[in-house]
Amino acid sequence: MSSSGSVWVAELGGRLWTAVAGGDENAALGVIEDALDAGHDRETLLLEVIGAVQTRVGAAWAANRMSVAQEHAATAINERAIAAVVHRHGVSADSVRGRITVSCVEGEWHSLPARLVAEVLRLRGWQVDYLGAQTPTSHLIAHLHATNPHVVLLSSSLPTHLPAAHAAIAACQAVGIPVLVGGRAFGADGRYAHAFGATRWAANARDAACALDAGLPRPDPTSARQAVDDLPHLSDQEYTMIGRSRGQLVKQALVGLEDRFPAMRSYSDDQRERTAEDLAHIVDFLTTALYVDDPYLFTTFVTWTADILRARAVPVHSLTTGLAVLTEQLRDFPRATALLGQATARLTGPATPSAPEPGSHG
Repeated sequence: MSSSGSVWVAELGGRLWTAVAGGDENAALGVIEDALDAGHDRETLLLEVIGAVQTRVGAAWAANRMSVAQEHAATAINERAIAAVVHRHGVSADSVRGRITVSCVEGEWHSLPARLVAEVLRLRGWQVDYLGAQTPTSHLIAHLHATNPHVVLLSSSLPTHLPAAHAAIAACQAVGIPVLVGGRAFGADGRYAHAFGATRWAANARDAACALDAGLPRPDPTSARQAVDDLPHLSDQEYTMIGRSRGQLVKQALVGLEDRFPAMRSYSDDQRERTAEDLAHIVDFLTTALYVDDPYLFTTFVTWTADILRARAVPVHSLTTGLAVLTEQLRDFPRATALLGQATARLTGPATPSAPEPGSHG
């Protein structure tokens, strides 16, 4: 991008951020209308202005500068801004290059990244069926049978939905549709996409467009596979057994945490509920790390959680204590206890910067 292009992107991004952070939808839409009137590139508006502002929204929530309600309101305004960009001029019928489906995996509510990809591809001439957030895999497959698209694009931001993403990839390929995946859940290098046998992984919307331009091979529908075929470590059943006992684990951990952390006894009902939610998130990320057999996924989440707690003036000691309680409960599961031990060592060892956990805000 030229220096002049960088200037207008930065200027519009600053104006849009001010409007979005202030909850002023009219002002935000005014920024977009001004940009469109000035003839600025719509794809750049989507990715480098609106997308960049949404990234700032997530960072503001993580730093406790924006409440969950404010984050949701800001995201809704950005959704309206996307609509304003793409509906100014439609795509003519003779420019349609083929039909594709864009969807979030089952359980994934962070739909804005998928929406951005869908609209960029629509601008580039593709006929896009955008299914939005949280599409059950069975419904996705029914849609593929009805429409027979060239490719299905699956998006996931939160790593805890990786098992569902894996199942969706295999199911789509079993009906002969190639699968292009993206989103922070798959790792910055696409490691989980590769582990799951996805047809292709794209780091961003423009990479996805390039992959579609190059063409994706159709999979052989007769080569259906199970999760354990891609991930042989699942045969030890740790992921399955711990996942099934999730509710009981959280309840027992809450009791054990209160015994070890007396300050909890004075917690309000709201504080206790949030503590239970935090423990549930820890168990969810632990089971996902067991699924993909990757300690980095769990230790990154734990260090990110510690940063979130510090930003909210919650003692990190409560987190390390919670990990200790879970370690006692899971002493018969060697992979799980190893993960908990590595995460604890990361928290109690020399300070290291932690990467923001993808898609966790709100």
